[in-house]
Amino acid sequence: MDVSQIVSVAVFAVCMLAIMTEKLHRSLAAIVGAMVLLALHVLPFDAAMEHIDFNTLGVLLGMMLFVSVVKLSGVFEFLAIKCARLAKGDPWKIMLLFVLLTAVLSAFLDNVTTVLLIGPMTLTVCRLLDINPIPFFMTEILASNIGGTATLIGDPPNIMIGSAAGFTFFDFILYDAPAVVVILAAVLGVFYLMYGRKMHVSEEHRARVMELDEHAQIKDRRLLKQSVVMVALVVVGFMAHGALGLESSVIALGAAGIILLISGESIEEALSQVEWTTLAFFAGLFIIVGAMAETGVIEMLARALIDATGGNVFITMLVLLVGSAVISSFLDNIPFVATMIPILLAMESTGMDVTPLWWAVSLGACLGGNGTLIGASANVVLSDISKKHGYEITFVQFLKTGFPIMLLTVAIAGLYLVVRFPPA
Repeated sequence: MDVSQIVSVAVFAVCMLAIMTEKLHRSLAAIVGAMVLLALHVLPFDAAMEHIDFNTLGVLLGMMLFVSVVKLSGVFEFLAIKCARLAKGDPWKIMLLFVLLTAVLSAFLDNVTTVLLIGPMTLTVCRLLDINPIPFFMTEILASNIGGTATLIGDPPNIMIGSAAGFTFFDFILYDAPAVVVILAAVLGVFYLMYGRKMHVSEEHRARVMELDEHAQIKDRRLLKQSVVMVALVVVGFMAHGALGLESSVIALGAAGIILLISGESIEEALSQVEWTTLAFFAGLFIIVGAMAETGVIEMLARALIDATGGNVFITMLVLLVGSAVISSFLDNIPFVATMIPILLAMESTGMDVTPLWWAVSLGACLGGNGTLIGASANVVLSDISKKHGYEITFVQFLKTGFPIMLLTVAIAGLYLVVRFPPA
């Protein structure tokens, strides 16, 4: 390794250590790390800007603005109380409903949009029942990444893989979705053992929930109707953005602009609701990971994975699944997948059937996001929402729950791939 590679790895390691030990706020650690790399000329400013995924930041900003307006209608309180009443105030049944809703929405919206919608609902219900929302947030984060694995548009790595390999929306339904259904069923069992059996609320709180009228929570019926129409259009927009030739950020920012325009709500108020620390964290992290991509460190990791298998497709498939998952737990999965794509295309050009490898990378990179608090955008966004309302989810706390569950889901995905693509 040359000096620039060593420096890029060292900065990444120090930033991860600072985040894991909670010595620095993760946004500050990411910004300082990025500035150190720029100051030491590990990568030039222009290259650093190229590695920032402005499409992802645009989706985050657009949907934060969109949700900040939609929530003024009272729709989240309406849905929260509706779910609580359907579950008759039983916290486990409410968690089950929210997990399934999160997983389904994440398959058709991006994960971040989903958790931005689910987060306010969760807080409302937990306050009504006087229970800690952290277990709900944890299960929703994990469900969002699992659900997002099922479709072409659910997670950015799938969009990249679909584009490079020529896979359609229905190819992902055919190959990834069956694994996701099995994984989600298994994880629901784990959630029950971890949280469901321990959740108890008083009859008084249950009665209080059942007495509530969800319709009374609607504060602005005109805005509610506008919001319902706009949410439907956003779903269609995310599903069709490729065919329309539009980036997902254009859909998100466009939706934010339209809802602000037709609702007449204050843009200053909407901007004040944006989680700016989350955006700053991702901008810094993109530069830090970009430095490792620019210096060749990520490519070295990817090639080492391939070389270790001796070119055997079956072994390579399993190594890529596990390697993608573990690396995507600590690195952003977007640059990793971007590095793997040309390698897989090169292998395909030699006559090798790389179809199983594409699905291994898809499942590994998406499910790997559940390994750590920084493994996926949804994790960071929902944990920041939780912290903002007085319930902090630490890196270590998330790691203790998320990493074992990630390993379980990857093991199930591995068994699925073995059955789907048995050794020759």
